[in-house]
Amino acid sequence: MPKTTARGDVKKSELPSTLKRSEEKAQRTFAEAHDAALEQYDGDEQRAHRVAYAALKHSYEKVGDHWEAKARRGPSDQRAEQRGPDARGETAEGVDANASKEHLLDIARRLEVTGRSRMTKDELVEAIKKRNRQEAARARG
Repeated sequence: MPKTTARGDVKKSELPSTLKRSEEKAQRTFAEAHDAALEQYDGDEQRAHRVAYAALKHSYEKVGDHWEAKARRGPSDQRAEQRGPDARGETAEGVDANASKEHLLDIARRLEVTGRSRMTKDELVEAIKKRNRQEAARARG
């Protein structure tokens, strides 16, 4: 189902809940990428969804129950670096796994991840992923 109207406005009711709580530019990025992919891949909704998230994760990272602009654009994890329909590797579920450890510590601090100061970069990514899932579930009610 298209995520934009005929005029190009975002259909907020059609967005994933984490995007409903995000800034308009993130919503527009997801919706426009989704609709372009939906058209290109003959209505394949699953593929369009994957393409839209891939586009979103180049400019945004998931923080708790919403998406925030990244300091610098670029792939956020192994899978995003691969590109294309046959991309392999782990996904970080919106966490910018390519960010510095200091940035990840800052995000973990904001999300109140306990034990963060003793964690490795990979452990921080996993802990942020877990907290993001918890926050999104809590926000959904």
